[in-house]
Amino acid sequence: MTPISSKPVSAQVLDAAIAWQLSLDGGGTALEREEFAKWHAAHEEHARAWRQLGMLDQRFSLATGPARNALLQSREGLRQRVRNLGRGVASVLLCGGLALFAGERYLPVDYWLADQRTATGEQRTLRLSDGTVINLNTHSALDVHFDEKQRRIVLQEGEILIQTGHNDSRPFIVETRDGRLRALGTRFLVKREDRGTRLGVLQSAVAARPDAGQAEQVFKEGQQVLMHHDGLEALPALALGADAWTRGMLVVDNARLGDLINELGRYRRGHLGVAAQVADLRITGSFPLQDTDLALNALLPTLPVQIERHTPWWVTVAAKAETKP
Repeated sequence: MTPISSKPVSAQVLDAAIAWQLSLDGGGTALEREEFAKWHAAHEEHARAWRQLGMLDQRFSLATGPARNALLQSREGLRQRVRNLGRGVASVLLCGGLALFAGERYLPVDYWLADQRTATGEQRTLRLSDGTVINLNTHSALDVHFDEKQRRIVLQEGEILIQTGHNDSRPFIVETRDGRLRALGTRFLVKREDRGTRLGVLQSAVAARPDAGQAEQVFKEGQQVLMHHDGLEALPALALGADAWTRGMLVVDNARLGDLINELGRYRRGHLGVAAQVADLRITGSFPLQDTDLALNALLPTLPVQIERHTPWWVTVAAKAETKP
C-alpha cells in the first residue's frame, strides 16, 4: 500500500464515499455519475477515500456473504454487523478494513464496539446506576467502567453532556485519548476534536490532566479548555447555548457561515459543503438539528445564498445566483 493510501480520511469524507457507493451500486443515473466524477476529482482526500473503500471491498470478497453485504448497508448497519459477526474470520476482516480506511483519529473501530453509541444525526440520554445522566450527541460513543474504586467513562468519539450523580463518594472520571477529566460535583460538556478534547464547564468545576502527566488544573463554571496530549490550551468563555444541542437546537451568535455548515454536517449523512465565496458570511440564530434541510432553508431569507442539492448525500451552500433583469 502506498503512503497516500494509508493516510486517514475524515468522517465527513468517509460518509460521502459510502453514500456514493450506495448510490452507484446499481449503476446510478447519468447525473449521479457526473456528480460523482466531480466529487472524486475535487480533492485528493476524496480520491483516497474512494480508493481505500475499494480496498476494503476487496477484503470483503475473502469473507462470507454477510460481511460483504455489510458494506452496501448504512454505517449503522456496519456497526450492527460487527456486533453480530462475533469472533469469526469475517469479523476480523470487517474490523481490519474499517481501521484501514478510517484511521484511529477519525473513525476508530472502538466506536463500533463501544458500550453505548449514537448514529449520525441521533441523540440519546443514558442514565447510569449512580444517578449520573449522560446526553450523547450525534455520532458519539463511550464505554462505562464502574468498580468499587471509581466511576470511569471513556469517550471514544463525539460529544457528551454529563450531569454527575451526587450520592456516590467514588471519583467520577472521563478519559479520552488526550487525558482525563475529574468531575467535582458538576455538569459539563466533553467533545473529542481533531486537535484535542474540548471541556466546557456548565456548573461547579472539573479538573483536567493531560495524558503526558502534567498536574491537574481546575476549571470553573463558564470556562472551557482544549486538552492536548501534552498540555492545556485556553479557550474563550463558554458561549450561551453551548448545551442547546441536548434540546435539539444549534444556537450561534455572529458565527461564520462555514463553521455553522461544518457543525450541521455532523448531523447528516453524506457531504454538506459551503462555497468559499460565502463561507465568511456571519450568521446569528437557532437551527433545528433533527431536520438539517429545514435548518439550511432558514438561511435563505437572511443571507445571499442558495442551497444546491445534487443528490440526497451531496448538498452545497453556494452564493446566490444573480437574476437577470
